[in-house]
Amino acid sequence: MFREVINQSMLSDCFEIRKSVFVEEQGVPLENELDAFENTSTHIIGYHDNHPFACARFRPYEDGIKVERVAILKPYRNKGFGKTLMNTIESIAKRKHHHKLILNAQLQAKPFYEKLGYVSIGLPFQEENIVHIKMYKII
Repeated sequence: MFREVINQSMLSDCFEIRKSVFVEEQGVPLENELDAFENTSTHIIGYHDNHPFACARFRPYEDGIKVERVAILKPYRNKGFGKTLMNTIESIAKRKHHHKLILNAQLQAKPFYEKLGYVSIGLPFQEENIVHIKMYKII
C-alpha cells in the first residue's frame, strides 16, 4: 500500500495529491507548495487499486528527520490510512538509523499525532495562513 517513491511518475503522483489537498482544499499558493527540498527528501506514496491517494515526505533535520507534506485525499480520510502512513515513515526512519521525528502539524491534526505518540513543542504558529504546532516523537 505505502512505499518509497522510486521514479518521476510516482513523484508526480505525490505532487498531484498535494496539489489537491494543500492548494485546492486549503488555499496554499501553488508556488509555495513545491520547494527546494523536493529532490533531497524521501517521498512516500500510497496506492489503492493502483490509484494514488496519500503521500508524505521526510528529510534530515536538526537531530532527526522532519516529516512534511502529509496528505490524504478526502475520500480516504478517517479510515486508518494516516496511521499506516506514519507507521511506514517510522519504519523507514528506523531502518535509516533515525530516532527522532519532527513535524509541524496543522492544529486540527494535533490529536491525531498525539495518539501516535507525538508531543507538542512551543506555541502554535501560522504557516501559509494555517495554524500549526511543532511536534516530535522519539522512536
